[in-house]
Amino acid sequence: MSVPPEVLERIKKLREEINYHNYRYYVLDSPVISDEEYDALVHELKELEERYPETVTPDSPTQRVGAPPSDKFKTVTHSVPMLSLDDAFSRQEVLEFDARIKRLLELPEDEKIEYTVEPKMDGLAVEVVYEEGVLTVGSTRGDGFTGEDVTANIRTIKAIPLRLISRHIEPPRLLEARGEVYMEKEAFKRLNREREANGEPPFANPRNAAAGSLRQLDPNVTARRPLQVFFYGIGRVEGFTFTSQWQVLTTLRKWGLRTNPMCKKVRGIERAIKYHEDMAQRRPELPYEIDGIVIKVNDMALQERLGTKAKSPRWAIAYKFEAAQAITRIIDIILSVGRTGAVTPVAVMEPVKVGGVTVSRATLHNEDEIRRKDIRIGDWVIIRRAGDVIPEVVKPLKERRTGKEKEFRMPEFCPVCGSKLVKKPGEAIWRCPNPDCFPRLAKRIAHYVSKPAMDIEGLGPKVVEQLITAGIIRDIPDLYNIKKEDLLSLEGFAEKSAQNLLDAIEASKEVTLARFLFALGIRHVGEVTAQLLANHFGSLDALMKASEEELLAVKGIGPEVAKSISQWFRQEKNIEMIRRLLDAGIRIIEPSASPEKESPVAGKSFVFTGALKSMTRSRAKELVKQLGGQVLSTVGRKTDYVVVGENPGSKYRKALELGIKTIDEEEFLKMVKEGLKEEATGQ
Repeated sequence: MSVPPEVLERIKKLREEINYHNYRYYVLDSPVISDEEYDALVHELKELEERYPETVTPDSPTQRVGAPPSDKFKTVTHSVPMLSLDDAFSRQEVLEFDARIKRLLELPEDEKIEYTVEPKMDGLAVEVVYEEGVLTVGSTRGDGFTGEDVTANIRTIKAIPLRLISRHIEPPRLLEARGEVYMEKEAFKRLNREREANGEPPFANPRNAAAGSLRQLDPNVTARRPLQVFFYGIGRVEGFTFTSQWQVLTTLRKWGLRTNPMCKKVRGIERAIKYHEDMAQRRPELPYEIDGIVIKVNDMALQERLGTKAKSPRWAIAYKFEAAQAITRIIDIILSVGRTGAVTPVAVMEPVKVGGVTVSRATLHNEDEIRRKDIRIGDWVIIRRAGDVIPEVVKPLKERRTGKEKEFRMPEFCPVCGSKLVKKPGEAIWRCPNPDCFPRLAKRIAHYVSKPAMDIEGLGPKVVEQLITAGIIRDIPDLYNIKKEDLLSLEGFAEKSAQNLLDAIEASKEVTLARFLFALGIRHVGEVTAQLLANHFGSLDALMKASEEELLAVKGIGPEVAKSISQWFRQEKNIEMIRRLLDAGIRIIEPSASPEKESPVAGKSFVFTGALKSMTRSRAKELVKQLGGQVLSTVGRKTDYVVVGENPGSKYRKALELGIKTIDEEEFLKMVKEGLKEEATGQ
């Protein structure tokens, strides 16, 4: 049935009006029609779309909820990493931040830099992607490099437009906008009252409520939760150039993306500090939770010159408020043995609520810190959540002492394996030197098999402990010698689960250099540093031979990290472990310094749909990026290939509709192997 032109025109007009009134209500907080008038517009549009279903489009205001529940979230790779911020907790630290920027930019000490100052929302960081003005992907921050695909849930948040507003400035071809999803205090209280009335456990705080709501597998549940959002930044942008952070905030707002009206532009660090003081005073009366402010260099040309460190930009800092505090009593001080052998004193306390969360343990950092603060077993102490997250002991209340309190003495020997503890000159941390100490070995292997490392599904910490206890594994390379009968001897394993784990172990043998380096557990080498090393050296062999000076030449790596890496690769036991892993069949996919244009993958964009047999989807995506290609989340005009696995979804149908080239797994593997061959030969 053809749609009358006047109906098409009316549908178009209704959508524009509804989008505009959403903008007035959620972004400008200045509605110009009543709720009844707004509801009438939506009702009319729904009726027309039901009568003419062929007119329904994904960006229609009626299509916010409609996706079926998901089994699990897919992953999304951020094209520009969503870095974390360095924290400051005092005026002096903020002044040092300002002085450091002036030194790096070679500016006079009395120069007043222009900053933007913004409330630091206590919520969940997200990224939304708009292509040609239409919302296509929504994801969580995740680890900064990859997040969870929560597009269906993002679409339910009415403050996030499905199509950008173009009344003031034409939106760009591509926009990646970053923001914080949160829940207002009163809405949080109402939600908890409803949950308690329904016999459900209440959320601990608004942040947990927002995170839990956005990560629901059923979008219909998310739609019922009162979520809000403020946008504060950008990732990749095509078709528009920003010159300042202030321009980002004001322009996003014009496109319909809600930004916090309390953001300001100031000149000089003293005014930024004054803003922090003002916000601390206003914090209790705000309708939402904030845990500090964010200070950013406004000029993007200066941001570019300042650059970034491994995990954070040099041009921004989070100036936190004083953390929430509470008083409780220390019952005992126990020791925790970490993956690197670090033995950390931990206070076991009478449970107490701090900032809406019940805590019963707090780190005491090290023996020197306990001595400095004079903390004793039995003391009443003030504790706080540092950065509103990690519980720590601030100080003991000495006036409450009865004389029965006991001083803590660091033992000479490891509480687990009995090895004599060691402490290097200049360090405050005692370490267990025994690499086979049970908790140390278990945590080292659990780290190796974790998702950001070798990603061996089904091999969690409890299974690792079972394998060690049963004597099946004694070190990381032993993982690749596990037999089915070994697993069947363990509690909780049957034929299928045992085979699934063996298959996952086998699949992990093909791994990128960055993941492998992270998996090794070298001290100070996190995911970001591992990627830096892989990109710089290009091969495991080159890295193993690198001197400390060559490591220091890597952008983002300092003296302490360089020394740690150099020493790790000089230890024979570590070299032997790598040799055993390679002998077990580990194949490291090494990055090319500059992928050759002749590679069939380089410069091409891929979308994956359906299950792959030979590898996990995440590994396939890594291969594409390794060979200079790009992985997209959705099928569009910029897609070169859609890789079709078993039981493909709607992306396959979309590819057929648009005439995008589809290839099966065998064809994809051919392209990858050809690309790897060219990398190896340099042809």
